[in-house]
Amino acid sequence: MLSHIHLKNFAIVESLDLELKAGMTALTGETGAGKSILIDAIGLVLGDRADSGVVRHGADKAEITLSVDITNLPYAQKWLAEQDLCDDEQCILRRVITSNGKSRAWINGSPCNLAMLRQLGEQLVDIHGQHEHQSLMKKDMQRKMLDDFAHSNKHQSLQQKTKDNFLRWKSLRDKLDVLVHQNSNHHARLDLLRFQTHELEELNLGENEVQQLDEEHARLSNAGQLLEATSQSVQELYDADDQSIYASISQILNRLESASQLDSKLTEPFEMLQNAQIQIQEAAEQLRHYQESIGLDPERLTWVNERLSTLHDLSRKHQTPTEQLYKKWQSLQQELNELDSDEYDIDALQEKLSIAEKDYLVAAKALSKTRQRAAKQLSSGVTEAMQSLGMEGGIFTIAINQTDGFTAHGMDAIDFQVSANPGQPAKPLVKVASGGELSRISLAIQMIAAQKITLPALIFDEVDSGIGGGIAEVVGQQLRKLGIERQVLCVTHLPQVASQAHNHYKVTKIKERFSTSTGIIVLGERERIEEVSRMMGGLEISDSTRDVAREMLALAS
Repeated sequence: MLSHIHLKNFAIVESLDLELKAGMTALTGETGAGKSILIDAIGLVLGDRADSGVVRHGADKAEITLSVDITNLPYAQKWLAEQDLCDDEQCILRRVITSNGKSRAWINGSPCNLAMLRQLGEQLVDIHGQHEHQSLMKKDMQRKMLDDFAHSNKHQSLQQKTKDNFLRWKSLRDKLDVLVHQNSNHHARLDLLRFQTHELEELNLGENEVQQLDEEHARLSNAGQLLEATSQSVQELYDADDQSIYASISQILNRLESASQLDSKLTEPFEMLQNAQIQIQEAAEQLRHYQESIGLDPERLTWVNERLSTLHDLSRKHQTPTEQLYKKWQSLQQELNELDSDEYDIDALQEKLSIAEKDYLVAAKALSKTRQRAAKQLSSGVTEAMQSLGMEGGIFTIAINQTDGFTAHGMDAIDFQVSANPGQPAKPLVKVASGGELSRISLAIQMIAAQKITLPALIFDEVDSGIGGGIAEVVGQQLRKLGIERQVLCVTHLPQVASQAHNHYKVTKIKERFSTSTGIIVLGERERIEEVSRMMGGLEISDSTRDVAREMLALAS
C-alpha cells in the first residue's frame, strides 16, 4: 500500500508531508482548493508525462517522493529484484520536474526512466479518473477494460500467445506478398548469383592467396638479384676464411679472453662479442637455407603471372579490390544460400503461412472464450450495480462478435451495450446513454471491475460527479467495501461518499498577501462533522445540519 507522500513546490503546494493509511480515505475541500493535486502527483511519480506547468510559480523544480509498503506484493518484489532495485520491504519512488520541463526519476535511490516507473506503477495503483466515461466510448478502451476484468494467468498467456502468433503470421504474409510481386526479379537474381559464385568457386581461391601470390611474384621476379645478395652476404659473414666477419670477431675474442683475466671490466664486452659471433653464424645458416629455397623457376613465375592476371580480371568484373575477392565470393555465396532457402520458396512459404494462420486461430478462439466468460460476469455485475445507482430495470451487456480480420488483440469486436429502460432492446453505449447515465454506467463498471483488480491501491478522482442522494450513499458504501481489502483514495464532493470513509483528509487553500498554497489536514471526529456539514450546503452550518452529519458518520461506522 501507499504509505507516505512528500511534495515540494508542486503546483500550488509549497511543501507537504502526508501519511497514507489503509482502508478508504476521502479527500474533500472547497471548489478550487486543489483536491486532485495529490492524485496528479501520484500519477506523475508513477510515470505520467509532465511539463513545466506542474512546478510552483517562482521555484526552479518540483519534487515528489512516494513511499510504498511492498511487504505483501510478491510481483513488485520480483520486478524490483530483476531490475536490481531491491530495498527490503519498502519502495521509494522519486520524481523531479524542472521549470524548463526536464524530468528525472529514481527507484530506491537508483536512476530510472519513465517506462520503468510505469511498469512498477502498474503493479501498485489503479487510477480511475473523473473523465473516464469519455474513453469508455472507444472500442479499444472497451476491449482493454474487459481484458483487465478477465485478468488471470491463463487470460494473459492467451493474450500474449495471440499477439506472438499474429506477428509471426503477419511477417510471413508480408514476406510472401513481396516475393510474389518480385518473383521475376528474384529468379533473375538467383541466376546471376549462381553464375557469379560458380565462376569464383572454380578458382578455388584461398582466403589470403592474393597477398601470398604478390609476395611470391616479387620473389620469383627478382630471384637472380636475391641470390646474388644472399650469396655475397654469406661469403662476407662466414665463408671468406680469415677475412670473414666471423673470423675477425674470433681474433678479437682471443685477444680479449686473456685480457679479461687481467681486468674483470672486460668480461661484459667479451660476452657481447661472443653473442654477436653466434648470431652471425645463425644468420649465415638462414641465408644458406633461403638460397636453397628461392632458386630460379621460370615456369612457376609464368603460372603466378597468369594466376594474378586472372584474379585482376575478375576484380574489375566484380568491381572489387583483388584482395577482397575471397570475401566477395563468401558474401555472394551467403546471399545465394538465403535466396535459395525455404524462406524464399513460394510453396514452402505458403505452407508456413498456413500453419501460422492455424496457430493464430487456435489462440484467438481460446482468447475469445475467456473474454466471453468474463463478459458474462462483468455484464451481470454492472447490471446489478445499475439498479442501485438509480437505473432500475436497466441492463448492461457486452456483445462479442467474431470478425474476419486478424489483429494482435484477436478477432473479437467488443461492444458495450445498454438498455437504460425496461423493455427497450440493448443498443451500443454511444447511442443510447445520456451524459448522466453514462457517468453512472461508467461508475458501475469501475466499481465492479475494481473488485477483480488485485492491485493494493485504488484511486477514484471525482468519479461520483453527476449523482447524489441515495445513489451517492450506495457509491460510498461500495467504495468503503472495497476499502476493507485494499487501500482506496477517493476525491469527492459528496457528503454521502465522504461520510463512508475510514479516513478523511481536507484539502485547504491558504491565501497570503503575495502567494497562495494548498495544504491537507487530517480530520478528527469533530473536524469530520464540520466538513461533512459544510459539504451538505448552506451559507451557515446549523446544529441540525451537524446532527445529520453526525448521524451519517455514525451509520457508516
